[in-house]
Amino acid sequence: MNLLALDTSTEYLSLALMKGSETFTFDLNAGQTHSQIILPQLQILLNTAVLPLKDLQGIAFGAGPGSFTGVRIAAGVAQGLGLGANLPVVSICTLLALAEASGAEKVIACLDARMGEVYHAAYAKIAGEWQAVIEPGLYKPETVPAIEGVGWVGAGSGWQTYAERLGAVYAAQLLAVQPQLLPTASAILRLAQPIFARGEAKPASEAMPIYIRNRVALKTAEREQGLRL
Repeated sequence: MNLLALDTSTEYLSLALMKGSETFTFDLNAGQTHSQIILPQLQILLNTAVLPLKDLQGIAFGAGPGSFTGVRIAAGVAQGLGLGANLPVVSICTLLALAEASGAEKVIACLDARMGEVYHAAYAKIAGEWQAVIEPGLYKPETVPAIEGVGWVGAGSGWQTYAERLGAVYAAQLLAVQPQLLPTASAILRLAQPIFARGEAKPASEAMPIYIRNRVALKTAEREQGLRL
């Protein structure tokens, strides 16, 4: 199977290309330049693998939550390439991608959502399949949902920005914390493979972001205070 995966939900541009048994990856802290470099880097990756876009079987993307601009870029590129090459798409939640990237089996995924909030979800791997213990949501760090049991791994930038406040809720239940972890395209690719294999991918026209937060813009006063979405 030949598949392309991409994520632009954080400051990183993350790409992964599977060509049969081979995988090619690209990860770069792109800052605010995702839209400028994603297509050239995708072409470089395809050239490196000697794999024309038309020979792909599908495209997977990090649908969010994350940076509003970033998730729109990922959805737009997946949709545009998919429509142009008649390829199906699979959207993967970035919080689930964090769980997959962690290497753990019980994960509390938190991404910094700015404005003093986190995108949060909890997942457990049961019989080799991820199950959502707590569905994705948006919370103040001190109001994240309680969870049962111990041996949980905290993953994602929320654990870096709000370590003390999240730790106050979950400290006794944590096995480890991976605050630097990102929702990589490699993790998205692994999660998408069985979906493509089952024939459950969707038409490219249905490539849509997952926002969670309803607001997509800041008021002028909020911008002046230095707040960011």
